[in-house]
Amino acid sequence: MSAAHPEPLRASASRAHEGAEAPDPLSGLAPALFMGLGSDGVYARTALYERVLERLAALIDRLRDVRAEVLRFPPVMNRRQLERSGYLKSFPNLLGCVSVLHGSEAAIRAAADRCETGGDWTASLGAADLVLTPAACYPLYPLVAGRGPLPPGGLIFDVAADCFRREPSRMLDRLQSFRMREFVRFGSPEDIVAFREGWIARARELAAELALPYAVDIANDPFFGRVGQLMAVSQLQQSLKFELLIPYHARARPTACMSFNYHREHFGQVWGIKGSGAEPAHTGCVAFGIDRLAVALFANHGLDPDQWPASARRTLAL
Repeated sequence: MSAAHPEPLRASASRAHEGAEAPDPLSGLAPALFMGLGSDGVYARTALYERVLERLAALIDRLRDVRAEVLRFPPVMNRRQLERSGYLKSFPNLLGCVSVLHGSEAAIRAAADRCETGGDWTASLGAADLVLTPAACYPLYPLVAGRGPLPPGGLIFDVAADCFRREPSRMLDRLQSFRMREFVRFGSPEDIVAFREGWIARARELAAELALPYAVDIANDPFFGRVGQLMAVSQLQQSLKFELLIPYHARARPTACMSFNYHREHFGQVWGIKGSGAEPAHTGCVAFGIDRLAVALFANHGLDPDQWPASARRTLAL
């Protein structure tokens, strides 16, 4: 399909109602916010959508700890670093890798020419040293490790990246390409617990200020396979992850729009990050699903931000 006629996008925010005969409550929402680009979950964003996304980003700027160091990462990262962090073990089904044509000019030309004759040129691809960034915090840990032991009081960062997870879907809460913002804390166990608990309380206030229905609940990551099921149970038992859940409409299953994570000493051990003593540093993060928050606002308040509840407009400086 040509670029002048983008693929229409069907909105569906609730997996619980996928395939149901009832009209989709969000059927008129998606065309005003997104334009399809030929692959599910990968969309062009309209000016209306970007206006709200920019206001959300500015709001998060205002919430940033004054001690935080700001870093912005590209949509790709070093493959070996991600492997070392353990992502491939936990979520291999979600990872996107960068592949390229290797070899001589003749070999590369022969592969490209196969496309012209209907052949499979992708058979000649080989893995590069890059993968698509799956979460904004992953490039941070090796950077911090390279600085040596943590200073007294630890460190805090504001990071962001365009991320990718291989989850093809037409549902607005399940994009393959999405933007993630995180505040990441390095320090002692007490530092991380206080950081996370403070942010859970602040997220409740934020959802109320944005006039959004919400709940906060314990959660687990979607670990892969049988071993992953055991990891998920352990994560739940240790209460390592909580989520801010927002429904997109009255009948929708709530969508996780923020998460509050305690990694314990995992990244400290993997990367040799030390605190004030010999023990590995602990880490935690609060992650903002910027796209999910933006869609939640439009889904709950309508397509005209000027008509949104006064508290939401005030909080977003609309």
